[in-house]
Formats: sequence, C-alpha cells, structure tokens
Amino acid sequence: MRSNVDQERLIRFGKQLAGVRKSLGITQEELSHKSGLSLSQIARIETGAINTTLNTIFIISDALEIKVVELFNRDND
Repeated sequence: MRSNVDQERLIRFGKQLAGVRKSLGITQEELSHKSGLSLSQIARIETGAINTTLNTIFIISDALEIKVVELFNRDND
C-alpha cells in the first residue's frame, strides 16, 4: 500500500510530464507512438495511477527529445 506522500509524488511527476508534453505540443497519442509505450500506460503515468520505472522515464524523455531532469523540474509547482 502506498503512503500519501508516495501518491503525491506520483501525481506531481505525472503533472510535470503532462505539462512538459503539452508545452512541446505533443499529444498522448503522439508520445505513445514515439515512445512505443501504450496510450493507457502514458495516461496512467500522467495521472499518478502507476509507479513507472526509471527505464520508462528515460524512454519518455528520449521520445520527447528532452533531458530526464526536465521531467523532475519542480519550478512549475
């Protein structure tokens, strides 16, 4: 069972991912195609429904053509 803090972190990361993706003008569908991840997996990451792996985070950052650190930037909180 996840703690509230853990869940908040997943939600915050998902919101950051969604914000970066949208700022680049990329839809979830396009990210799915570029990354090879399923659309449902991307949606679940963005809503904080799943705790994704570090490897998946690298796949997403490569697909978005950004540095991984940009997905953890907390300036937008």
